[in-house]
Amino acid sequence: MLTGSIVALITPMDDAGEIDFQALKSLVDYHVEAGTAAIVSVGTTGESATLNVDDHVKVVMKTLEFADGRIPVIAGNGANSTSEAIALSKLFQSSGVAAGLSVTPYYNKPTQEGLFLHYKTIAESSTLPQILYNVPGRTAVDMKPETVARLAKLDNIIGIKEATGDLQRLADIKALVSDDFALYSGDDATGLDFMLQGGHGVISVTTNVAAAQMAKMCQHAQAGETEAAKAIDQRLMPVHDKLFVEANPIPVKWACCRLGLIPNDTLRLPLTTLSSPLQPEVEAALKQASLID
Repeated sequence: MLTGSIVALITPMDDAGEIDFQALKSLVDYHVEAGTAAIVSVGTTGESATLNVDDHVKVVMKTLEFADGRIPVIAGNGANSTSEAIALSKLFQSSGVAAGLSVTPYYNKPTQEGLFLHYKTIAESSTLPQILYNVPGRTAVDMKPETVARLAKLDNIIGIKEATGDLQRLADIKALVSDDFALYSGDDATGLDFMLQGGHGVISVTTNVAAAQMAKMCQHAQAGETEAAKAIDQRLMPVHDKLFVEANPIPVKWACCRLGLIPNDTLRLPLTTLSSPLQPEVEAALKQASLID
């Protein structure tokens, strides 16, 4: 089981919106050196919703190449079409990725039975281990603990990224699944508490800009060094907050560019760069966390 600080990696792009593979290599090296536990490539923070399938696959495969066995890679394979998620799973199943991270189908608002059948069909279609991803604030559908429990019984479904920010949700799921079912927070602001209450790690946006600090925080949490972990978390709290002043990944791309981790903060439409009035707020958060002078 992967544990600790897992980065929901941004996808760097050049001025024309094409993938910047040199910047991607630099980001992978940055996370290896900082002690990040694993990389999620082309998850929702990696702009999976606006990358075409060809670019999606290229970025995952290049991330694997650049990682070169030094850090595990999880591939985003979610879609609001079950057939598309199956196709991505099949493409990645023999690639060397550790698992797929599959977001709940967005917009079409399936029932709980629809969610169960969606993930069951994906899991049965390939040998790629599947991590569920529940983020109702973005998808308009909430996968309930009882549905997670049904899915956790399937051999190929190994964990969940739970991004409601509701710690009671963690307790509810934890009571229904086995100890070897991986529980990851998808909410940086409550990620430490999630780990201290029995979660296994954080699939994090903040880790894009504070990789070493997030890795150390998670290590402290895993070791039971609560006060040390809380000290880091409190220092990073302004970043946890301000990286969501506009829709993710708009602020984190701007922050990565401000820190010199990528050459520019280009996104693909319909996403646009961080609004000028909000840029000082994100910069101030980076300063408060001692990420820049």
